[in-house]
Amino acid sequence: MGEYVQIPGERGDFAAYRALPEGGKGPVIVLLQEIFGVNAHIREVADLYAEEGYVVLAPDLFHQFAPRIELGYDEQGRATAFKYYEKFDIDWAVADIAATVRFARSMPEASGRSGKPQVGVLGFCLGGRLAFLAAAKAGPDCAVSYYGGGIEKSLDLAPHITIPMVLHFGGKDRLTPPEAIEAIRAAFKDRRDVEIYVYPDADHAFNRRGGANYHKPSALMAHTRTLALFRRVTGPDYDLSALWDKHCEYEFATRDVDATMSTMVAEPYVNHIPTMTGGYGYRHLRHFYANHFIFSNPPDTKLIPISRTVGVDRVVDEMIFCFTHDREIDWMLPGIPPTGKYVEVPLVAIVNFRGNKLYNEHIYWDQASVLVQIGLLDPAKIPAVAGRETALKLLDPSLPSNTLMKNWRPPEE
Repeated sequence: MGEYVQIPGERGDFAAYRALPEGGKGPVIVLLQEIFGVNAHIREVADLYAEEGYVVLAPDLFHQFAPRIELGYDEQGRATAFKYYEKFDIDWAVADIAATVRFARSMPEASGRSGKPQVGVLGFCLGGRLAFLAAAKAGPDCAVSYYGGGIEKSLDLAPHITIPMVLHFGGKDRLTPPEAIEAIRAAFKDRRDVEIYVYPDADHAFNRRGGANYHKPSALMAHTRTLALFRRVTGPDYDLSALWDKHCEYEFATRDVDATMSTMVAEPYVNHIPTMTGGYGYRHLRHFYANHFIFSNPPDTKLIPISRTVGVDRVVDEMIFCFTHDREIDWMLPGIPPTGKYVEVPLVAIVNFRGNKLYNEHIYWDQASVLVQIGLLDPAKIPAVAGRETALKLLDPSLPSNTLMKNWRPPEE
């Protein structure tokens, strides 16, 4: 997605990988490399944040040795990386980061709140430590550090950090032991705008997708928290609720496959959890929508909204899904001929966005309740399930509770 640009530095020009969002403009993130250079992984991270709506600059901080060094994560790559790290001039790198921040503010593609170009810094590993130093010395508007080893050795800079900051650490990372994290917490104990998160099951480099230490649950949580800071400080702002409504309109009202796909990222995915139906990637998902979803829903399909929670990168919708089973509904009742039965079932949609496009959907409902309502499960034989009653009680909480519990006795009046 990106290209290299040249940035003027105090000790000579250096390259930076630049990735632009779909609209061509946005707040800027200066992305700081690991000890392996601006390699394929760092460029992938840059492209991800461009998809989130940011202009991303990843400066070549190893240019002090040779231009555009890229190393892999094999034994040879690691040995070479540590040799460079031993000779790495931290002050030179911080000066290069400051030059990148200045360059970013002058870019015609840069934007921010009230029309003012704004810049955040984001770093991993070596870059995580550099993000901390940059927060004190390079003039960004906010900073995020992932598993930055050695930060506790620079806490004398804490009084000079006046910008919002997020720091992510792995609970199993030997480079940042608990005592180091506690020292960092103590240094910022009076700063509510400095957030420190520890992921107990994560090790060093837990965000590096495809790596031995990649820990997806921690990486996803950290990404949302990182976005929350960038969105709050620099923007951009998206109306996720309206975007989700438009997507549902194309799915259920106009029933337009291509319009539905236009609301999604280039490679989205959908997973209906109880039946494992949906699609991963554009080609498979479009095929699913066209042949097994959009035109498979009965004409009386109705969504009754119950609640909606809108976060920084996702919408959680609670609803009642209503329909008459007058056709085979591949995605919800695959392989089951129409029964003509009417169904109302509580359903929850957790919808993740990247920028202003849907990235994925996780859809949950109680399949047992659906099967009871179409007559394929007998609640008399399987007493721990209910049918339409689950939807009715969601609409009217005063309806009786605990009706499936044979040993239930209400409290005495």
